[in-house]
Amino acid sequence: MSRMKLGINLGYWGAGMDADNLAVAREADRLGYSVCWAAEAYGSDAATVLSWVAAQTERIDVGSGIFQIPARTPSMTAMTAATLDSLSGGRFRLGLGVSGPQVSEGWYGVRFDKPLARTREYVEIIRKAMSRERLTHEGAHWTLPLPDGPGKPIKLTVHPVREHIPLYIAAIGPKNLEQTGEIADGALLVFFAPEHAEETTLGALRAGRAKAGKDLDGFDLVPTVPMAVGDDIDGLADLFRPYTALYVGGMGSAKQNFYNKLAQRMGYGKAAAEIQEKYLAGDKAGAAAAVPRDLIDSTTLIGSVDRIADRMQAYAAAGVTTLSLAPAGFTLDERIASLRAGVEALERAGLA
Repeated sequence: MSRMKLGINLGYWGAGMDADNLAVAREADRLGYSVCWAAEAYGSDAATVLSWVAAQTERIDVGSGIFQIPARTPSMTAMTAATLDSLSGGRFRLGLGVSGPQVSEGWYGVRFDKPLARTREYVEIIRKAMSRERLTHEGAHWTLPLPDGPGKPIKLTVHPVREHIPLYIAAIGPKNLEQTGEIADGALLVFFAPEHAEETTLGALRAGRAKAGKDLDGFDLVPTVPMAVGDDIDGLADLFRPYTALYVGGMGSAKQNFYNKLAQRMGYGKAAAEIQEKYLAGDKAGAAAAVPRDLIDSTTLIGSVDRIADRMQAYAAAGVTTLSLAPAGFTLDERIASLRAGVEALERAGLA
């Protein structure tokens, strides 16, 4: 069976967890985790967090999971990526995503229209800027330099450590997954279930890779998977009911929720509709209760170390190359224990 690396997803910074998150990142570095991801929405930004983590770790890569496309011009993202790669000694991974309509339009004032075309142009400009050639681009969303003005083609002055910084895209829908396979080096995934990998993820990614004349070899498949260690499976599953209900029911509008559609593609259409109806009506407890136990079990790592090791084998068999853990825990000691259990499970699974 193929080897599989481990990552750690710190999620969103803040909420009094700053010191704990840094301790988690440093322990992951000590344990040999491959990458540490940080997220952003409308609180802390990921770039500052990654700078902070990179300055206090030695070997672990730091990755944006994700930089929001509506938040920055593509040229600014290229500058940030080059700077982070330089400061970290060549340890930066660039993860991008369009966010959602509520954040894009409500927080950034950027219309959530044509996300695929916008992403494609964004990546084209970043790659051109990172190559350190003089930057020119004529597209539907960006024109560089602006015509009939004083602007001129400029090239990036910062030299990244690596010639090629790995570029990832957060993708859920089939069209986004296909484009990600075509233009990116990896995919950042959530609610990835190995049992449904082909119909929800791999088929579309493979089609995109084929467009680029490639296959999935060398493509980094990176799901973030919540994890909790213990013997009470039902109790551990209940820990993740609010999380699952938030995404399936409340992350987006009634008409546009990518996570709800993903649950439908996994065969949970009736439950997905009930979760969304209750969540949007304000009944968050009812929405959480409506989440099927099987949905939680298939998209998380819960149970004993041996049970988690078995599930890790399923993830590896489904093509996952980097498994990013989001360990549950109310205390730092619990989260650190989960980090160590993740390494032990990977070793027992024969994947280390």
